[in-house]
Amino acid sequence: MEMISPGSDGILVTWKDNFDSFYSEVAELGRYDPSPFRESSGGRFSVVKKCDQKGTKQAVATKFVNKKLMKRDQVTHELGVLRNVQHPLLVGLLDTFETPTSYVLVLEIKVSKGHQPRADGHTPSCLRRADQGRLLDCVVRWGNLTEGKIRAYLGEVLEAVRYLHNCRIAHLDLKPENILVGQSSATPTIKLADFGDAVQLNTTYYIHQLLGNPEFAAPEIILGNPVSLTSDTWSVGVLTYVLLSGVSPFLDDSVEETCLNICRLDFSFPDDYFKGVSQKAKDFVCFLLQEDPARRPSAALALQEQWLQAGHGHGHGTGVLDTSRLTSFIERRKHQNDVRPIRSVKNFLQSRLLPRV
Repeated sequence: MEMISPGSDGILVTWKDNFDSFYSEVAELGRYDPSPFRESSGGRFSVVKKCDQKGTKQAVATKFVNKKLMKRDQVTHELGVLRNVQHPLLVGLLDTFETPTSYVLVLEIKVSKGHQPRADGHTPSCLRRADQGRLLDCVVRWGNLTEGKIRAYLGEVLEAVRYLHNCRIAHLDLKPENILVGQSSATPTIKLADFGDAVQLNTTYYIHQLLGNPEFAAPEIILGNPVSLTSDTWSVGVLTYVLLSGVSPFLDDSVEETCLNICRLDFSFPDDYFKGVSQKAKDFVCFLLQEDPARRPSAALALQEQWLQAGHGHGHGTGVLDTSRLTSFIERRKHQNDVRPIRSVKNFLQSRLLPRV
């Protein structure tokens, strides 16, 4: 049975009620809390699972959104974004279902047993097994991480972001958990996922309410200032730092201190964490992590930066990087559950940042 339902913004969605007839669950990929789809260790609000399509065995990602805690209109917002964007580096919407307890979004992650290696000749073992999952999980599984491989993945992330920005869409929730790895056609690629926070930026300014851990959020989001497309390139800068070092650049003992570090641009490159990392890689991080959104590079400009364009030539860290800290990073992120609205720390920021706030 199918039901066609319009959202408040006029988006028509066909909700089918026979999900179990088409798909079988394989594994859980992540749990999220509500505003929308924010991460939470409780995982009461939505769950993302890897499923196989019955018959074809095609792997898909399915998002089960708890109907009690999210309105239909909130779900159709993400559906509207997914319908308006089509790119090989973005997850594609395949179908929508409704169960007694959940709205279900079926998302495409093409998987193929045949593939060609990357330009650097390396194909991660997890991809050789025609597997897919979140980027950092895959990075840790395959090992032998180098700057060249990091550049390849960041290049794909920025290509996806550039496409969104050309559509005047800001993602506003770029973080490792929303970057999946799969195989499209014959080539393993990343897939940018989760458009629950995405917004089209036109002439009016938009202030984005942040819930959850602020590690990847730009200063303007934390301060409650209007966002821009370069709010996303800030997040790519944080991701770059994490991939190179295995640690978070601004993380502190509390959400308040973490927010303060972000707003003060308080980060460094400790030798213990950046052993074997080139200066050009560090410069790329600084290039993206600029406090003023107007001075921050666009995704298109970041793609032209020297380090990202470099091959394996001299002067660009060619050694294998330590991924042991990434394992700890992944585990910590799985168990974090601070989902307070950012306004709860605004007074703290005002007292520490005056007269800037």
